[in-house]
Amino acid sequence: MESQCVNKDDVEDLQEAFNQVDIDGNGHVSMDELQELFKAANLSLPGFRIREMTAALMEKGDTNRDGVITFPEFQRIYKELKNSEVSKTFRKAINKKEGIRAVGGLSEISSAGTQHSYSEEEKYAFVNWINKALEQDPDCKRLLPICPDTDALFTAVGDGILLCKMINNSVPDTIDERTINKKKLTAFTIQENLNLALNSSSAIGCHVVNIGAEDLREGKPHLVLGLLWQVIKIGLLSHVEISSNEALVALLRDGESLEELMRLSPEELLLRWVNYHLDHAGRPPIHNFSSDIKDSRAYYHLLDQIAPRGDKEGEPRIDIDMSGYKEMDDVKRADFMLQEAERLGCRQFVTPTDVVSGNPKLNLAFVANLFNKYPALSKPADQDIDWSLLEGESREERTFRNWMNSLGVNPFVNHLYSDLTDALVIFQLFENIKTNVDWNRVNKPPYPKLGANMKKLENCNYAVALGKDSKFSLVGIGGQDLNDGNATLTLALVWQLMRRYTLKVLEDLGKGEKVNDEFIVAWINNTLQEAGKSSSISSFKDKAISSSIPVLDLIDAIQQGSVRYDLVKTEDLSDEDRLDNAKYAISMARKIGARVYALPDDLVEVKPKMVMTIFACLMGRGMKRV
Repeated sequence: MESQCVNKDDVEDLQEAFNQVDIDGNGHVSMDELQELFKAANLSLPGFRIREMTAALMEKGDTNRDGVITFPEFQRIYKELKNSEVSKTFRKAINKKEGIRAVGGLSEISSAGTQHSYSEEEKYAFVNWINKALEQDPDCKRLLPICPDTDALFTAVGDGILLCKMINNSVPDTIDERTINKKKLTAFTIQENLNLALNSSSAIGCHVVNIGAEDLREGKPHLVLGLLWQVIKIGLLSHVEISSNEALVALLRDGESLEELMRLSPEELLLRWVNYHLDHAGRPPIHNFSSDIKDSRAYYHLLDQIAPRGDKEGEPRIDIDMSGYKEMDDVKRADFMLQEAERLGCRQFVTPTDVVSGNPKLNLAFVANLFNKYPALSKPADQDIDWSLLEGESREERTFRNWMNSLGVNPFVNHLYSDLTDALVIFQLFENIKTNVDWNRVNKPPYPKLGANMKKLENCNYAVALGKDSKFSLVGIGGQDLNDGNATLTLALVWQLMRRYTLKVLEDLGKGEKVNDEFIVAWINNTLQEAGKSSSISSFKDKAISSSIPVLDLIDAIQQGSVRYDLVKTEDLSDEDRLDNAKYAISMARKIGARVYALPDDLVEVKPKMVMTIFACLMGRGMKRV
């Protein structure tokens, strides 16, 4: 199948299927592997028929007669045999091999009849993680344990409860439990739960564009697994961050600055962590979580290094049994290794086949879980380190970062300032506010070793020029400030991008009518008055907002009867009462369909910028209902 004859989804699906067949990762499929594929598919065909079909595939696909089939040849097989019995049987076999499944149907991002493959391995891994994470949750007893060998997961997410619970498992307190509909569920209350889950996913940085409540209610496998992976990954990697785990400074290399270490992504830090322990074991480093870990030997040494030694009071000693290291069969060796991981309580996410096939996603999750439970690092005590650099990100920074990631920017933003120094993400944000970006003027990676920073600076200068063309207030802000990662000035630009994005949504709903702060405030007060509410605000700095009552009244005005006022504190409010109201208000806003990124503390402290985004998102929701 030639690449120009197939859409991107199909090519990706074929590549995924090919990788599953090519279990040894040598880049081609042999006759033996094709025969094994049919056997694994449990096809009710006699042996001679399988041999005939295999021979036909080899004859048509092996164009250079070298006895193996490469991926381009594999694509041609698909094209040439597309409508034949051989092709249909072969595709059926692929869909059963090692869990690759194909599902047909419609989605907002595909054409009618498009097939989306999904991985049985991922489903199996996520189900087991969910079963473990939520096993003590009383609201999930009727759903758990989910059987990983069936498609029960896709039904289980349909009412939104499990998704809300997993979001809170990954980022605690994201969703106020009081806002989850748990009993006597109807189509309407299920829709509210799914709105809450999707908007809360966005708020923690998941890219949920083109995923709707209907997709989740129908349990579309590729969309469910895609969303679950984002939620799970965010939780797994949340502690692989130097500001929250200072012991990671032990990974500093000779001649490396702390700033350089802090620029590494969580994935890069995990790789550095594995190699730190491999170095202590006298073993060579790995360079990825796919091909370099297929033989399980790096994992064996990692487990041996991080296993508790019983040095601390009450800590059991666990000695890793290395006898399986000598096993000649890769799958059996991986199984023995995972038995040792199980003794540490860390067998989650991968099976022996996932290790041997080098599944990068599941192996990353496996390593992250190992790190979270047994980092085996000590904070350096004898190094000249400026620990003040390790301040965690502010709420405002986290909100901006999550907003960017929810829009699907590439690369993913892990560190707000260092990840924007080449302006590539900023250009994507400009496109989201309908500002035309001339990509021919943009320098793209990989940057040359010499002059890389100059290329990035040119990008930053162009980004500032686009901001000025967009009538942003950028007095005193230059490209060098973005390139240097100047926190104050970078935030000034990012805030104006987020503000313009928010207002653009309102202007689109209002058919181009100009929207500013005064317009929003007037709409809020008019809506509150028409609904018979006594609250009002004078501006986004109004101290009355700290109670969250104006926000809750507006939510109830937009969706009458949605707010349970018996849960709202109204008099003699303590700081705890205000925060309690704010948590309820933020979750309720998301529940009625407003994509709110701000946090409860922003309401309590009346942070004008974040308050504005909350009210603007609610206004957008209200205008949609008119």
